[in-house]
Amino acid sequence: MKILFVCSGNICRSPTAEGLMRHLCESDGLVGNTFDSAGTHGLHAGEAPDHRAITLAKNKGIDISGLRARQVTADDFDRFDIIYAMDAGHMQHLKAKKPTGAHAQLKMYHPDYDVPDPWYGDERHFVKTWDIIREGADSVLKDLKNAE
Repeated sequence: MKILFVCSGNICRSPTAEGLMRHLCESDGLVGNTFDSAGTHGLHAGEAPDHRAITLAKNKGIDISGLRARQVTADDFDRFDIIYAMDAGHMQHLKAKKPTGAHAQLKMYHPDYDVPDPWYGDERHFVKTWDIIREGADSVLKDLKNAE
């Protein structure tokens, strides 16, 4: 499976989800999956994830420091099998941008609620967002296991 995670600027939520899913799949022996992340906007294109996201992931044994932000492209809708939106606004953006006939399935990352943007907060907000991303990872893992 080829999976893309999408948030606003691709510097907090989506790179955290990407790094976490790579880590979980390696731990669970789910090999052969491709993960990437992008933003609905290109404001931070080329930048590393927010230093608070990098630090929190590092404390969990996950290195996301090498990831670089990019904006979602029309090609992504054919390159990826599933595109996960971090919140309802991202989902609206993806639905509007998805080309007719593109095969990517659009899904909410967390099945029950939006993943909050921690960017305007402090480390506590990043921890809360991490916890929600970790919780939502279970549904992504389920999707991957069902696809095998």
